[in-house]
Amino acid sequence: MLCTSTHASDIWTKEREKAKSLITQDKLRSEVAFLTGTTCQGRASGTKGSEEAAMWVSTRFEEAGLFKMADSWTHRFNIRPGLYGHNVIGMLAGSRSIPCDRYIIVGAHYDHLGIIDGKMYPGADSNASGVAAMTSLAEMFGSMRKMGKIFNSHIIFVAFDAKEFDLKGSDALWNMIEYGRLRNPLSGEAITKDKITLMVNIDQIGCTISPLSSGRKDYIIMLGTESLKPSKRDMLSLCNRMFAIDMEIDLTYYGSRNFTRMFYRLSDQRIFIDNGIPAVLFTSGITMNTNKTRDNAQTIDSEILRKRIFLMYHWLEKML
Repeated sequence: MLCTSTHASDIWTKEREKAKSLITQDKLRSEVAFLTGTTCQGRASGTKGSEEAAMWVSTRFEEAGLFKMADSWTHRFNIRPGLYGHNVIGMLAGSRSIPCDRYIIVGAHYDHLGIIDGKMYPGADSNASGVAAMTSLAEMFGSMRKMGKIFNSHIIFVAFDAKEFDLKGSDALWNMIEYGRLRNPLSGEAITKDKITLMVNIDQIGCTISPLSSGRKDYIIMLGTESLKPSKRDMLSLCNRMFAIDMEIDLTYYGSRNFTRMFYRLSDQRIFIDNGIPAVLFTSGITMNTNKTRDNAQTIDSEILRKRIFLMYHWLEKML
């Protein structure tokens, strides 16, 4: 009996719901609590706490079914003499049987300020929230892949280090691409600039204390839609309606042209923008807690973070 396209769509709708059920509020709270706790010590680059956070991300990537790049999850780079950072990189194969030569990069920086003058800066929103969101996306896409879903692009997930050192982590990843050191772990072929169709960065995505003008808690900001193909620019709103997420969406930074332009270049998507790669940033905005000791796990709205992750998942699936 032939399977109709409608029936196939229904099957994958059920599988998507299974994948989404993996991401619970309790799980997100637990993940943010670990990344902001005393084990990670504020996740300053080059510290024991940073190593603990990198190991945690590596474990999450492995559990999601990603492949290591060059037989290692972590990739060291020089921040300054005597100080090294480590990006954590894994790839989800679009298909292992059908040739696929397109890549999407999904990233979030995991470093923060660490301990300064004896005080720990937890960095819950900045950017434990983004790391939890990025690893959740890896888990959902990995789950769909295990259930037989084939994607038209490979997805490279990256936890960037050294964002606080002038984006040294994303710069290091770009150097790997530019010099042919970032290679597909299945084929061994270099992942070159022309094969990367999109970069997605997630930075500060967990708070609801800087709402848009309406005052709603359930909002999300996406910057960089103008870098996408015209046919893709309204896809976030379409997914918001199609999958009944019903979030308030702003494609600017609180309506300001100048702040939109400035904020769009403040995080790890910048080097991709400068090299002509379409790039978007998902955020819930800077808050009064940003880079303060009070940016702790209790400030994260796990219910809204979960909704934001689901909207990003559905949107990203349409980008593949």
